[in-house]
Amino acid sequence: MTDFSFALLSPLAPEIFLAVAGLFLLVVGVFRGDKDTSLVGWMTVLAFAITGYLLLNGSWEETTALNGMFIMDQFAGIVKLVILTGLIISVALGIDHIKQENTARFEYPILTLFAGLGMLLMVSANDLLSLYMGLELQSLALYVLASINRDNVKSSEAGLKYFVLGAISSGMLLFGASLVYGYTGSTNFATIGEALAQQGSMGAIIGLVFMLSGLAFKVSAVPFHMWTPDVYEGAPTSVTAFFAMVPKIAAIALLIRLLFEAFPSIAGQWTQIIWILSALSMAVGAFAALQQANIKRLLAYSSIGNMGFALVGLAAGSVEGIACVIVYMVIYMIMTAGTFGIVLSMRRNGHAVENISDLSGLSRNNPVMAYALAILMFSMSGIPPLAGFFGKFLVFKAAVGAGLYGLSVFGVLCSVVAAYYYIRIIKIMFFDEPVAKFDAGVPFARNLIVGLSVAFMLLFIFNPSPLLDISRDAVSVFFHNE
Repeated sequence: MTDFSFALLSPLAPEIFLAVAGLFLLVVGVFRGDKDTSLVGWMTVLAFAITGYLLLNGSWEETTALNGMFIMDQFAGIVKLVILTGLIISVALGIDHIKQENTARFEYPILTLFAGLGMLLMVSANDLLSLYMGLELQSLALYVLASINRDNVKSSEAGLKYFVLGAISSGMLLFGASLVYGYTGSTNFATIGEALAQQGSMGAIIGLVFMLSGLAFKVSAVPFHMWTPDVYEGAPTSVTAFFAMVPKIAAIALLIRLLFEAFPSIAGQWTQIIWILSALSMAVGAFAALQQANIKRLLAYSSIGNMGFALVGLAAGSVEGIACVIVYMVIYMIMTAGTFGIVLSMRRNGHAVENISDLSGLSRNNPVMAYALAILMFSMSGIPPLAGFFGKFLVFKAAVGAGLYGLSVFGVLCSVVAAYYYIRIIKIMFFDEPVAKFDAGVPFARNLIVGLSVAFMLLFIFNPSPLLDISRDAVSVFFHNE
């Protein structure tokens, strides 16, 4: 009889703790009801913080668990810390917002917690089955969050659209996984990689195309982006902030692990697909946002464009390229957190306003908010010396280093087009006639998040090296032979 050792589960300790915390918070929520959702919300933040502590104090040496289906390494550890940071920010932004909108439900932070658990499992997936289980745990929670405002038609519509299109993308992912399994005889990433290195398979390549289609949906890459503007507009704004920040980091990390662990030998095939996804996303993100009047729809197209820029680094396929993707995603997450912190504060007479025209003359009514949003918009458009500029510069530099000159030039041109709609917001705030003031009384947590985001955008130039070095260390696990 084999002795069971809890050491076998030690790589899973953060995930196990988070799952148990989620079940405990469900019980707390059931007994307290919706009278005071703040308690469950801040307990969820505490659960994420403790999970981060467990992660930091665990081993980041390459270790597998669950019969090789789960892997813990330097890459997983660093990306999970980024995800947990994003989760803490998302819940902190949402706690007061759901009260203001009279949609306070204790399930809101708990659904965020279970979505976060799915993301952590995605990042450590080392098998097609664990990949799918983590992805679906995340997705099912996100579908409910999108429609959590049941009394709002737009929110219900957003949840339904997201669910239907998400089910189609999951089907494509599963079909591709079944083809890969059929032609390689395994669902384990390492075994798939060895099988394809020995003998390529057209069937496995077709399977990978279907899998990439399913994952492109999760990162809002064109042409699988159609859900994004409607869901961003219809979902409660704090949920939209969460969608924009965190799930995309987990999906990009999963994509990196899948491609570099299971399919490195056919990189010539999948880099072409990533190239096309990147170019289309940058173009649609730049041009489709030009006519948007709703700021949440504009940020949806901005998100699509930003995923295109991140995929430029992935298309490079080098250590530098993948490291720059992580740097880009961290900068994008922090920029988005600050931007949505301000969007959540756009309230007039107790009601949320979402039109860009509602920002007219903000510099005279609320100069602090106007200058903070201006800095974030300049950063998103890639104006030096702000952090957003370095994110784009690094991915384009990696692409040029890999010989992707056409994609780099195209990306720079799309960035110039996209700068128009970011700068248009600044023009409206500083040069248009002012409208009625926004409501006062912005929660402290929201002000803190916006302040830290702006500070990061301004100060990143003085010491960008630590983030770059950490990212290079993270991706080195995929390039043992270099």
